[in-house]
This record gives sequence, structure tokens and C-alpha cells, in this order.
Amino acid sequence: MQVEQLLTEQAAGAAFHVLDGQSHQAMLAADLVLLASGTATLEAMLLKRPMVVSYRLSPLTYALASRMLKVPYVSLPNLLAGERLVPEFLQNDVTVENLSAELNALIEDDSRRALLAQRFTRIHQDIRRDASRQAAIAVLQVAGHPLPENC
Repeated sequence: MQVEQLLTEQAAGAAFHVLDGQSHQAMLAADLVLLASGTATLEAMLLKRPMVVSYRLSPLTYALASRMLKVPYVSLPNLLAGERLVPEFLQNDVTVENLSAELNALIEDDSRRALLAQRFTRIHQDIRRDASRQAAIAVLQVAGHPLPENC
């Protein structure tokens, strides 16, 4: 594969194996995951993998999106928890220094990873109950609509 060859060439001969369409297997094999915000963060959470989330958009898209969305987090685990469980780096904060520092801190902190696994399990259990209702509430909140009184 071209991607494997390019990675190997750029990493001073280190061997890479690209798993196309096998994200679950890759995440299960990983001690921690660096990924872009999106459904992959939900997958990593359900697999109980500690993660660092990064996301960079074009400057114009980011300017428009940041004005429209009024949520405190971008990753699904943080949105579902209602707090910052996993580190998020956006736009100009997506740097090698920031990402590597956070990944190193996470890999070295056994208690933090264990706490994340516990919280991920709790969230997983919560979303399995009445998932359709909870998804509808989350969509209404993200869209800025008031919740019906019987929620």
C-alpha cells in the first residue's frame, strides 16, 4: 500500500501496517488512541480505550462552526459525560508538542486510565437505556432548542 510505504519512508525505516476498515481491531490493540473528533471517539469510548482528541478545520469553516455551535466540547465522550473526560485539542492547539505531552501524560498515569475505563463503562450503560430518547435530547440541546417539559 502507498500509505504504508510513505509511513515507513518517513519514519526512518520503522515498519507500519495499515488496517483499512478495521478500526475496532486497531483500537483494541492500542494502549491509547489519538483520533479526530467524530464517531471514532464513541467507538474508542465503547471499547474502553483512553484517548486524546484533536480536530482541525479550515479557518473559515472553524469560524462559522464556532459561531453556530454552543457546546462546551466536541468529542462525544465529553458531550455524553457533560464534562471534560478526554483531552480535546482544536485548531491552533493541535500541535506535536501538545499532543505528545498529553499522550505521554496519559500513558504514564495508570489511575487516570483506570478512571476513564470506569467512566466509559458507566456512560455505555447509561446510553444503552432509552437510547433513542437520550439521543433526541442531545440533538435538541446541541441545536439550542428548549427541552420539552416531560423530559
